[in-house]
Amino acid sequence: MANGENRVISHIRAQMKSAHWLLEETISDVSDEMARFAPPGKALPIGAAYVHYVSGEDWMIHSLFKGVAPLMAGPWAGRTGVSDPPPGPGDDWATRFEAWSRRLRVDLPAFRAYAKATYEATDAYLASLADTDLSREVDLSAMGMGKQTVGFVLNNALLGHAYCHCGEISSMKGLQGKKGYPF
Repeated sequence: MANGENRVISHIRAQMKSAHWLLEETISDVSDEMARFAPPGKALPIGAAYVHYVSGEDWMIHSLFKGVAPLMAGPWAGRTGVSDPPPGPGDDWATRFEAWSRRLRVDLPAFRAYAKATYEATDAYLASLADTDLSREVDLSAMGMGKQTVGFVLNNALLGHAYCHCGEISSMKGLQGKKGYPF
């Protein structure tokens, strides 16, 4: 970084690294049984929250930003450890998502390897950007969000989303008698 160039990108990379660390540390002692625990009501099981976040990051970086197939559909196809991928946007998404979250089975070691590859791909993508790339528009109309900038998506749909699901996972661990956050 010469003369302060790409300071915003450097900051976002550091934030993403921190979010990934917190999510992985929070999930590190989750058993298969804990991952499947479905509390009453609408809260997500741990496995579903984890898969939803990581596969969403994969999709956003690869499909939305780069215009290529996500890792889950490319080099990691059939190796992510999930029984079936989360449903995409469309009609009746909330109902389809809830049904998926209750039937999902996750091989946590396999999925954590895929998550690591996703995080590395995210960092490599971010490292390729200039601060000016953050103002590029992407179309999130399929998700009901219209056109947004890459910077908005990184800040809200990735960073904010990571911390939201980390809190949800921590809470679900607490309901099962475990310590939530790693600190």
